[in-house]
Amino acid sequence: MRFVRPSSVLIATALVAGPLAAQRPFRAEPTDTARIAIPKEDSSATDHVIRVGGQPVPYRAMAATMLLTSDEGDTVGSLYYTAYTRSDTRDQSHRPITFIYNGGPGSASVWLHMGAFGPRKVVTTDVSPTPPAPYQMVDNANSLIDVTDMIFIDPIGTGFSRVVGKGKGKDFWGVDEDAKSIEQFITRYVSRNGRWNSPKYLLGESYGTTRSAVLVNRLQSRDGMDFNGVVLISSVLDFETLEFADGHDISYELYLPSYAATAAYHKVIPAPAALSVFLQQVRQFAMGPYADALNRGLSLPADQKAAIAKQIAGYTGLAEDYILKANLRISLGQFMEELQRTRGVIVGRLDSRFTGPGLNLLSEQAEYDPQSNAITGAYTAVWNSYVRDELKYGHDLHYVTGGGAQGWNWNRGRGGWTTATYVGRDLASALVANPNLKVEVENGYYDLATPFFATEYTMDHLPMQAPVRSRITLKYYDAGHMMYVLDPALAALKTNIQQFIQGTHQ
Repeated sequence: MRFVRPSSVLIATALVAGPLAAQRPFRAEPTDTARIAIPKEDSSATDHVIRVGGQPVPYRAMAATMLLTSDEGDTVGSLYYTAYTRSDTRDQSHRPITFIYNGGPGSASVWLHMGAFGPRKVVTTDVSPTPPAPYQMVDNANSLIDVTDMIFIDPIGTGFSRVVGKGKGKDFWGVDEDAKSIEQFITRYVSRNGRWNSPKYLLGESYGTTRSAVLVNRLQSRDGMDFNGVVLISSVLDFETLEFADGHDISYELYLPSYAATAAYHKVIPAPAALSVFLQQVRQFAMGPYADALNRGLSLPADQKAAIAKQIAGYTGLAEDYILKANLRISLGQFMEELQRTRGVIVGRLDSRFTGPGLNLLSEQAEYDPQSNAITGAYTAVWNSYVRDELKYGHDLHYVTGGGAQGWNWNRGRGGWTTATYVGRDLASALVANPNLKVEVENGYYDLATPFFATEYTMDHLPMQAPVRSRITLKYYDAGHMMYVLDPALAALKTNIQQFIQGTHQ
């Protein structure tokens, strides 16, 4: 899932897919003062067959751990991963390999694993809470196993991955610290398994896209490991676009199209004849008259302010008086609470198609995320059954689904100035250094955690020239942050990523 850095205005625990959203609490794992002894590397291999695209695909599943070391050679972490490799491949060294992870920071890879690309999939109910156990698990007809081998990674502090020995949480829980540890894992995995000549891909969701930007640049510049492609699902490279920070108006402008899409979905405003055309109109308003009005600040004349409020009301369904009282600036938490206040429900952050009852009809901000609550129990239960019953691993271990990284270091050592985390330069550097590298970005129209217009803005403002920008492609889905919870969107996502991988290697 899900996760991104929490905004100061939102009810959050950690970020994305879980994320900036309020997430159910998870049991904390041992920290700096309570580390576990150094375990041996462990693994369990099982063989399976799945039908994808009408064809049988045999594969081996490897549930395993790898020990990570410090620069001084001390063992500091035990990282859990699940590897799926097609077993009827003659020359595995030439088969594509994709490293996959979720976000948080502090989320395990269970969401992409059991919801999107793994060979087995949890069944959930779209737009409403999934009924309680017993849950269903089925073969995933949209798995990527027919296209690429897959390595699902649980960063230290998540899943079965632990700080061990002389390690400390601060060795792993930061933007650069996290990327450094995953870099070590990938280089060791590739070396141990003879995959240096394989076409290589990174695929991350939410904060996982932040990780991918830093990671691909590190792997290429420090290890000489060029990548064929990077897939960013529900992307965030510039956290200022999400923060609704005092004195900065960019978030209000970039969220407006997602607010409008949500209002149209819930019929708070008349349904547009064509959503894409409607959203283009909102984009133009957001970057034109709306941005101009916000730039005027307190000098904006009252009549012009009223005119802008009327236009915002037309796009969002919010009352003009409410918009004026908010000084034309509606934060995410306020929108989630206010959009359907008269109906007594709030809309989801990760997927605004989802709704749930408001806890307090007088609240200014939404106090939880209906989408997160609707699926977390199903994913958690199915994964814990699957890993033990089918992968034959972890019978006596506790799996940390989310909330596994404490005290995240967002400071990248850029001096004494405190700024919003930005990793766009990392991605730009990787694209400039490798003229064959391509990037595909997957966006959900109803994603209020990492809105699509913010992603468009970020990609169009990367420090690079236009020809380099042409190697970044954006795709869109009538779904949310975790677009794969909607079956038609998952099928489209599989097709798009399959074509991307097949089009970036020979």
